[in-house]
Amino acid sequence: MPIGLTIRAESWPIARPFAISRGAKTRADVIVVELSDGPYCGRGECVPYARYGESLQSVMTALEAMRDRLGGLDRTGLLSTMPAGAARNALDCALWDLEAKRSGQRVFELACLPAPRPLTTAYTISLDSPDAMARAAAEAAWRPLLKVKVGAQGTPERLRAVRDAAPRAELIVDANEAWEPANLAENLAACARAGVSLVEQPLATGAEAALATISRPVSVCADESLHDRASLARLRGVYDAINVKLDKAGGLTEALALVAEADRLGFAVMVGCMVATSLAIAPAVLLGQRARLVDLDGPLLLAADRPDGLCFEGSVIYPSQPALWG
Repeated sequence: MPIGLTIRAESWPIARPFAISRGAKTRADVIVVELSDGPYCGRGECVPYARYGESLQSVMTALEAMRDRLGGLDRTGLLSTMPAGAARNALDCALWDLEAKRSGQRVFELACLPAPRPLTTAYTISLDSPDAMARAAAEAAWRPLLKVKVGAQGTPERLRAVRDAAPRAELIVDANEAWEPANLAENLAACARAGVSLVEQPLATGAEAALATISRPVSVCADESLHDRASLARLRGVYDAINVKLDKAGGLTEALALVAEADRLGFAVMVGCMVATSLAIAPAVLLGQRARLVDLDGPLLLAADRPDGLCFEGSVIYPSQPALWG
């Protein structure tokens, strides 16, 4: 029986403006893929990201081009048919979900993984003035792990404000490529004083050479510089950790292989996400089982999630139920 393909764009309001060094947004624009086969339907969700040359239209066009190629296509074949990115992620996750529905098994069983356990996720403090970030951190100070967005300037002041407001929380800092080699040492020293555990992508992709030439008092994690396994080789000796995201890797299939290869090469692993609904996050919960740090707070940042969304208790995220995915 032919596999039916449905593609649609959705827009989900964010509870409060989400700001990073590249700008702010108030809505999460996502694409949902549904693969139908008789009584069974598998779903996947992705977030097109302009930083990687993606848009809603470009991702929908890439998915539409696959409509006549789905017959007999499995997840392994998909890896060689589509490039890594958001479009392949949505299709790959829908294929996993469809196979789970057909077989009556959970995706973790199909992937030969242990049953997933609840995870503690980071909660993001958006980039703003030090006073505004302190207020946001004070509201979230009860959470065990906070992710602090910073920009090109003012990192020490923002970190002091956040740390004073949330003295017990573990902190991750995310610069989103905004720092320069000239202020790298100063900013890393400020992170060390604030007791930061990890700094994500301090320098622009392609400009990371400075990371290999200085003493790093805090572990440094590749985000924008890391996509799939092909990205790993050039990061050795430059980064201590990698942030794996399904939209960058192009789906759960590649992401699982990427984490295994990163382990082999000695990278610590963080699992992250874009701002999205629980449908996008559910597959990443399986990936997060193998991570040192988990940043899967996308649904927590929305004004409202899907009716069958993931269960959160504070910062603890529980694995999905079959009604959602997998």
